[in-house]
This record gives sequence, structure tokens and C-alpha cells, in this order.
Amino acid sequence: MREYSAPANRTVADDENMSDVVWANAERFGDTVSFRRQVDGSWRDVTAREFAAEVLAVAKGLVKSGIGQGDRVGLMSKTRYEWTLIDFAIWAAGAVTVPIYETSSAEQVHWILSDSGAKAVIVETAAHTATLGEVRDRLPELNDAWQIEGDKPAVEALSTLGAGVGDDEIHTRRRAVRADDPATVVYTSGTTGRPKGVVLTHRNLLAEVRADVDAFPDLMGAGNSLLLFLPLAHILARAIALTAFTARATLGHTPDIKNLVPDLGTFRPTFVVAVPRVFEKVYNSAKLKAHSEGKGKIFDAAEATAVAYSEAQDRGGAGLGLKIKHAVFDKLVYTKLRAALGGRCIAAVSGGAPLGTRLAHFFRGIGVPVFEGYGLTETTAAAHVNTRSAFKVGTVGRPVAGTSVRIADDGEVLLKGDVVFRAYWNNEQATTESLEDGWFHTGDLGELDDEGFLKITGRKKEIIVTAGGKNVAPSGLEDALKAHPLISQAMVVGDQRPFIGALVTIDEEFFPTWKKQNDKPENATVSDLADDTDLRAAVQAAIDEANKLVSHAESIKKFTILPNDFTEAGGEITPSLKLKRNVVSKNYATAIESLYAK
Repeated sequence: MREYSAPANRTVADDENMSDVVWANAERFGDTVSFRRQVDGSWRDVTAREFAAEVLAVAKGLVKSGIGQGDRVGLMSKTRYEWTLIDFAIWAAGAVTVPIYETSSAEQVHWILSDSGAKAVIVETAAHTATLGEVRDRLPELNDAWQIEGDKPAVEALSTLGAGVGDDEIHTRRRAVRADDPATVVYTSGTTGRPKGVVLTHRNLLAEVRADVDAFPDLMGAGNSLLLFLPLAHILARAIALTAFTARATLGHTPDIKNLVPDLGTFRPTFVVAVPRVFEKVYNSAKLKAHSEGKGKIFDAAEATAVAYSEAQDRGGAGLGLKIKHAVFDKLVYTKLRAALGGRCIAAVSGGAPLGTRLAHFFRGIGVPVFEGYGLTETTAAAHVNTRSAFKVGTVGRPVAGTSVRIADDGEVLLKGDVVFRAYWNNEQATTESLEDGWFHTGDLGELDDEGFLKITGRKKEIIVTAGGKNVAPSGLEDALKAHPLISQAMVVGDQRPFIGALVTIDEEFFPTWKKQNDKPENATVSDLADDTDLRAAVQAAIDEANKLVSHAESIKKFTILPNDFTEAGGEITPSLKLKRNVVSKNYATAIESLYAK
């Protein structure tokens, strides 16, 4: 199949915008607990009515400060309640939100604020204010800056500033915003070159929210809850947050992933949204704990049973014997795994990279199906997603409602629909290159089956052509390697080379355990053990498994273990953990050359 379309169940009216839901919820479901926010270590309820009052107060302050219709306002913060509050307040003021990753450098902050022409910015911490201070004199259009934390918290300061502004002024402002007006300019992480500003309209966001509600009716709605820990500067987390709020699920925020397990335990969400790395760590940690406590054989048997049970669902269901084994392990193992997610979690949503077939079967088998999806900033997050009623492991699902997919002659995935953006900010050339007759050229390669399920097979620009003329998509091999608990990152190389090689980094969390299990010195570094026989054998085993996915010509022949992990600070990965191949290739040019030295 070359093309597949999913009909839209609901259309977006021309006079709608994202701020409408704040007052719709407050007026019709005012006592609904829209949020639970962390205050002094405990969760405090925030009703839909209380949230609307706070949004109104902050919007008044923005208007009083001089923010006009369509003005851009920067927002730089970790994931927290105030992020969502300020986002809606910016829309209520008729303005446009420009998210900035809280890890951004001063030059990145400068580029985003200057390119977008932001009139104001709200940052989270004193450190962010200092970062802004480094470039403030080069931002002539920036008038105001507020800080969420500190002596004069932004929410309080803006609420006080706008106290004299009438309610009607805000409602008049927000109602003047149309569906096709910009809602946000989201700067892509940028694996090459400067980030591009993706202009997403209120129609884009509303179409995404409604498609997500339709896709997950059992997850999105009153009585359900979501704990959000991905950065809200990333469109995936933001789209899911907007969907949960619109559908009246209770939303919580936690900024520090190091506290994720205890936060999951106290918040007890019914579903979570994460990138594959999080699910890999949940699985690897559970397996490691079981083996270290002498229960490895039980865990391995439970894992095999979970995978077999999930696989059986695709063949008409499990037989009696498998059902009995599954029930036994559910009491012994699976309940404990679900407890790590808070004990009430019935499903999860994953995006950003492939999860891996075995891991997908494992989580479905333990009773927490992970619904993989696919999308980009330019598609307002999910353009495809697996759902409970249409689930095929190894794919990213069918198109969301109102979206069409087409596979071009060269294998590129093209997308069309209301979730697809209309333009890059101040970049007509990039817009023209990416959009053709309404079809967005994603740059990803994929295959479409007869039922409309999409499988992503690689990235068009990342295809490696070996000296022998073999085309190799590196992402599949890399994702398979990263699923191993010992491996943090991997980058496949070999363009115009005689064979495929790989750069591998070691997971810092797992490394101490591996050293203990293999009788290595406690203080030995990765650099010390880079040529260690046991460490190389462990990595080789992971490579052997990854090589089973490809032909002999595409398989990894040699690898090197790097002394340090790839980092965002080093410019080697983006905030969403995508590899910047050109930077890694430059930083480790000597290591790459050594792979091919005779």
C-alpha cells in the first residue's frame, strides 16, 4: 500500500482556539480536579475553576505589561505546573508561546528569542536569568523578563500587575483569536544547523488534541490521571498535556526524573507518556534487581511468559497452559513491575524513537501496553499511533483521525492533514522544501502495510552508503544496541567505508553493577576498561543480537567503546536525545579512523 487516510471524526471551527477549553471546563465542570501540583512534598488539588482564575490573572498581567495580539512570549522552564498555567495565559492574552528548553545555552536562547522577535520571556530560575543576562543586550525587541522562582515569582508578579485589568478585556482578546492564527512557535532541536521555528496554529493543536482523545477514550477522561515528566518544550509532552486537560483527566508535573519512581508512587497515574529510554530503564532495573537478589531465573521465565502471552494476542489469544503460567507470574512478578509505575497504570504512550519489538511485547504481557506513535514537531506530535483497538507491535500504528500518509517512490514518509504545520517562522526556503501540495516531506523512510500501519525504517539523510554500494539505515541497529542495559548510546558509521562500524558508550547507572558482577575494580572508569575482554564481550553480545536484524553486508563488523557518554552539553545530542551525527563524527574522528586502520 502506498497511501492511507483516516477520516476526521470532528472538525475544527474557524472561530475556535486553545484557550476556549479553560473556560468551558470551569463553567461546566468547575469542581473537576484538573491538576495536582506538588507543594512542599505533597500533591494539592487544583480544580478547573481555580485554574481558570489563575490563567485569567496571569493573562491580565501580560496585557498590562504591553503584550499585544500575536506577540511572541518566550517560556523557559522545566516541566512544572506553572509551565502549563503560563502557556494558557499567553493564549488568553492573544499572544504566542515560544518554548525554550531549560538546558539551552545563552546563544541558543538568543537565537530563539531574536528569531521569533519575542517581546517578553518567562524563565524558571536565577540561573536562567543569568543565562538570559549574557545576551540581553543583543535582544532589542525584548521588553520584559519574569522569573518563576525567587522573591517575586512570575505568577504572583503578573497577577498583581494586572489587577486593574477587567475580565472582559481578556475575554475579548482571546475570542478574537482564530483557529488559523499562530498558537506557538516551537524550535526544533536541530541535529544539523540552527533550529527552525515551526509555526503551529490553534487549528493544529485542536486537531491533535481531538485526534488523541479519539485514539485513547479509555485513558483520556475524568477519573484518569497522567504524571508528566518529559520536557514541555518538546511537542510530545505538550500535546499530551493539552489533551489530558481538555479531556478532564487529572494532570501532574514532575521536573526531576531522578525522583520519578517515588513521584509515580505518590501520584499513582493511570497512564504515563515517555520516550523508549524510560521504558528500557524500567525493564533493565527490574531485571538487574531480580538477578542481584538471586531471583534471576524467575524473572527470566516471567519475561519469556509475558512476551509469549503478548505474541499470542496477535494469533487469536493464549492457550490454557500459557494463561495459567501468565496468571502465576502476574502474582509473583508483574504486580511488582506495575507497582513501579504507581500501581494504577493501565497503559503508556511512547514516542521519539522505536521501542523495540521484544520490549513492546514484554510491557503488553505484564499488563501495561505501550502504544507507540510517530510524529514530528511539524505534525504537532502524533501523526500515527497504536491504540487499544488497532495495535500492531513493531509499527507506529495507523494515522490519527483526519490525517493521510503516503509513501513516496524513494520510500519517504509524506503526511497531510490538520495536524500538519503550514510554515517555518521566517524561513520561506525551508517551508518550500518541506511542503508540496499540502504534503509534508518528513525525511523519514517507512513502509505501509495493507491495513494502514506504518513502520519507520530509517532517516533519509542518515542513510549510510558503504564503499561496496550497500545502503544501510543506522537507526534500527542503534536502537537495538541501546536496548541493552550496559549501552547508553550508539552511533553506526561506515559511509564510503568497506564495512559498518559502531561507536558505543556505556550506561553510567548500570556500569557499577556490571563491574561488581564481573569482579572489576570499583574505581575503574570506562576508559580504564575500554579494552577489557569481559566488557568487550558483553558489548559484542549486544552487537550480535542487533546484527540479527540485518543482512551480513549491513551488520556491524567492528566497534569501539568511548570513554565518555554523548551529552547535550557537549553538543552531541539534542534535548530530545537525538544524535547530532556531524558533531559526534567530528569529536570522535580519531576513534572512527581507528576502526578502519589496518
